[in-house]
Amino acid sequence: MGKDTTKEGSLEAPTRHPIDWKSDEFYNQESLNQELERVFDVCHGCRRCVSLCQSFPTLFDLVDESETLEVDGIDKNDYAKVVDQCYLCDMCYMSKCPYVPPHEWNIDYPHLMLRSKANNFKKEGASLRDKVLSSTTAVAKLASIPVVDVTVNTLNQTPAFRLSLEKIAGIHHKAPVPQYHSKTLRKRVATYTRANAKNQDPAITAVNGTTGKLALYATCYGNYNSPEIGEDFFKVFTHNNIKIDLVPKEQCCGMPKMELGDLEAVEKLKNANIPVLAALVDQGYDLTAPIPSCVLMYKQELPLLFPEDEQVQKVKKAFFDPFEYLFLRHKKQAFNTEFKNSLGDISYHVACHLRVQNIGLKTRDILSLIPDTTVQTHERCSGHDGTYAVKKETYDSAVKIAKPIVKKLKQTKANYFASDCPMAANHLATLAENAEKPEHPMTLLRLAYDL
Repeated sequence: MGKDTTKEGSLEAPTRHPIDWKSDEFYNQESLNQELERVFDVCHGCRRCVSLCQSFPTLFDLVDESETLEVDGIDKNDYAKVVDQCYLCDMCYMSKCPYVPPHEWNIDYPHLMLRSKANNFKKEGASLRDKVLSSTTAVAKLASIPVVDVTVNTLNQTPAFRLSLEKIAGIHHKAPVPQYHSKTLRKRVATYTRANAKNQDPAITAVNGTTGKLALYATCYGNYNSPEIGEDFFKVFTHNNIKIDLVPKEQCCGMPKMELGDLEAVEKLKNANIPVLAALVDQGYDLTAPIPSCVLMYKQELPLLFPEDEQVQKVKKAFFDPFEYLFLRHKKQAFNTEFKNSLGDISYHVACHLRVQNIGLKTRDILSLIPDTTVQTHERCSGHDGTYAVKKETYDSAVKIAKPIVKKLKQTKANYFASDCPMAANHLATLAENAEKPEHPMTLLRLAYDL
């Protein structure tokens, strides 16, 4: 029989244990299978996470199709089918599961899936496709070379090429893929800074836990794929008398490699990024990024993977979601609310990696300050996950997961559609067909200021 889940869940706030990924026990297959069976048994008896992603339906189907109708009837080789469907959104841990620590059952489904992914990667590695998709910095540098960027962008919009790419590389032909820009954010910021030199040195005012001096970690996507978003960051934060500079250099945050289970690659990226970011903190900077996954990586995942690294913990304390940062200052009347334009109705998708940061809906709260502007929130997973909605074998599942939001978007005739995650926004807008061109919330704020 499945574990009795009638026992009350913990009423205390969820807490996370460090991930002991360098121990021999972490990679012990027998020990891992025992823990997978234990946790799967709890999940089978509960089933409240069935609507979150494809990992849980896959598990429950395996149980229901087994001879015993219990977890012990599943072939352990099939555990990988469940793991492969988890893209570490963290929503089950943060919003659904009543048995997370400090509950005595100590269920951490996402980090157990991470352990299994790491175990599999250590034994079998990954396909060339998955290695390339998760090497975001290397791919972006190549694709953003002048002329090359035009060629890549043109080919990615060509149906015949996309069908060939699906057959050769396993990238679904219907999946929207990002554009690449030879005029990266770094190049644009250099131009912007020269043109606005006088405005880049405001009187720095520390307010409500913020220093008023901010370093933008552009991320691979923000630098190469959507550099215009970073420009909007500079305009909005400067308009709010916040000194903002670009992090001098950076590599990928490591989230794509972590989702692959390549934790040694995550450590290499950490070793490249953390000294740069920690040095900025020592200079009095707070830190932010335009992509929620990157913010989460520095606020949660790296601190749990490297709990004894003092520099990692220092960076964690200084990292803010951008709208969390603005709202903290707004609470002390240090946010500019003199908007020139109303935005009407905004249909706003709340990205999973933002929801699990436990900061509330600060993007919604800031946008709601704009006069004659209404923000309708959609708090369901888009199913994108960076690569999950791009791969041929999981694209259909990503579309299925996105259906509830897509249905709402088709019914809503908003003036704007926005999400803090540009990749999720493009995925949803493509599926909704009639949705407005998605915008980053920072872009909407810039439009409201008329900057």
